[in-house]
Amino acid sequence: MPAPPSLPSRRDLVRTGILSALGLSLPNLLHAEQARANRRREKHCIFIYQYGGLSQLDSWDPKPHAPAELRGPYKPIATAVPGLRVGELMPQLARNADKFAVIRSMTHPVPVHDLANKMLLAGRRTPAGDDPAFGSVIAKLKPSVARVPDYVWLQKFGGGAAPPDPTYLTGGALGAAHAPLLVGNSHDDNLATPGYKVRAFEGVGEMPPARIAGRRKLLNELDGNNPLTPHRAKAFDLITGPAAQKAFDIEQEPLKVRERYGLNPLGQNLLLARRLVEAGVRLTSVVAWTGLKPREKFMSIETWDMHGNAGVDIFGDGWNGLGFALPRCDQAVAALIEDLSDRGLLDDTLVMLIGEFGRTPRISKGATGVNGRDHWPNCYSAMLAGAGVRGGAVYGASDSTAAYVKDDPVSLEDFSATLYTALGVDPATRLSPDGFTRPVSTGEPISALLESRG
Repeated sequence: MPAPPSLPSRRDLVRTGILSALGLSLPNLLHAEQARANRRREKHCIFIYQYGGLSQLDSWDPKPHAPAELRGPYKPIATAVPGLRVGELMPQLARNADKFAVIRSMTHPVPVHDLANKMLLAGRRTPAGDDPAFGSVIAKLKPSVARVPDYVWLQKFGGGAAPPDPTYLTGGALGAAHAPLLVGNSHDDNLATPGYKVRAFEGVGEMPPARIAGRRKLLNELDGNNPLTPHRAKAFDLITGPAAQKAFDIEQEPLKVRERYGLNPLGQNLLLARRLVEAGVRLTSVVAWTGLKPREKFMSIETWDMHGNAGVDIFGDGWNGLGFALPRCDQAVAALIEDLSDRGLLDDTLVMLIGEFGRTPRISKGATGVNGRDHWPNCYSAMLAGAGVRGGAVYGASDSTAAYVKDDPVSLEDFSATLYTALGVDPATRLSPDGFTRPVSTGEPISALLESRG
C-alpha cells in the first residue's frame, strides 16, 4: 500500500506561490506561527540564593543520631510526606512538603564563597570568565512575551561572598540585552523599607509622551527606518507602558498579604517575585537576605555564612543565626509556594532554594568564640518546587553525618540541566559565541525529580 503523500512545507508553499493565491503573505504566516507558539503555557522561575551557605544538618538533612558536637540543638520534625523529616525551624515548609522535592546530595569541591557562587550561577564546576548566569540564558532562549523585563535580580550580592566579577549583572557573553534589571542595590535599598519605590522607572513621568515618541522616531531614522529590534521595542514599552511599573508596585498588595510573607527583605522580595511571575517576567533571582533585628547594626547580607565570626552564635537569634534567619526563610518560602499554588501558578513556575555550599558537620568556634559551622561543599542540600518537579520526592542521600554523599551525587552541571529541562530548554542547546562549541549544560537532568513530559 503506497504511503500517503506528505504535506507541503512552508518553503514549498512559498516557492510555488500558493501563499499568494490564498491571499496570505509570509509575514502573516510567520506571525500566526508565533502566536500559536506563544499560546503554549510559558514557564517562569524564581531562583532563591541562600547566600553564604545554609547548614544542611539544621534544615533539610537532620542527623538526630549523630554525636552532639555534630547534630546541633534542633530536633527533626515530621512533614506532610511520610518518612521525610526536616529541622524544627521549618514548620511551615514541613506542612508543604508534598509540593516540593529535596536534593540531599549536592556536591562540588570548592569551599570558597566567591568562586562557588560563580560556579552556581553558571551551573559549571569550571566556568569561563564570561559565562552568563542561569537567568541570562533563560532570558536569551525563553524571552518573555509580555511587556515586562525578561530577567530581574532582587537584592544585589554584597561582601566577600560575591562572585569575583559582575557577570551575573551584565549578561556575560550574551551581552547587556540579557542582563537582569537590578532592584535593591545595597542593604538599605530594599522592599521592606516603608514607602519603598523601585527606582528603575524614576524620571519617566517627567518626560512628555511626545518627547519619548520623538526619540523613538529619531532612532528609526538613524537606523534607516528599519523596524526596531525586539530589545529596543521592549525597552520603549517598559518606560512608556504601565504593565511593568504596576508589577513592581508592591504597595498594591494588601498589608495582610505582605505580612503573610514577612515584613523583611526576603519576605517582600519573594512577594514581588510572585507579582513578577503574574506579570510575565521569565526569571527572578532573589538573594535570601532576611534582614536585621531591631537595633542591630548592619553587618552583611551574607545571612547564611554562619561561622560565628560576626559574634552571632549559629544557633542564636541574631541576624547571622539560624534562630532568627531560618524561621523568616521558612515563612517567606512557604508563603510563596502556597500563594503560587493557590493562584494556579505553581505548575508553571520553578522555585529553587539553594546556597553555594553547605556547612561543616562539626560545630566549631568562630573568631569571637561563639558556635559556628564552616564552609562545606562536599555534601549539601537544595529544594525544588513547581514546573513539573515531583512533590514529596527526596533525591540522593548523605552519610551518617551529612559530610559526604552516600547515594546519587548531584553536580552543578546536573543541577543546571535539571532546571533547564523543567523550564523547557534542552540542556544540549548550543549557546556559545560560535554557536556550536558549548552546550547550555553538560550535565544530565535528574529524571526522577521531573514529571513525565510525554
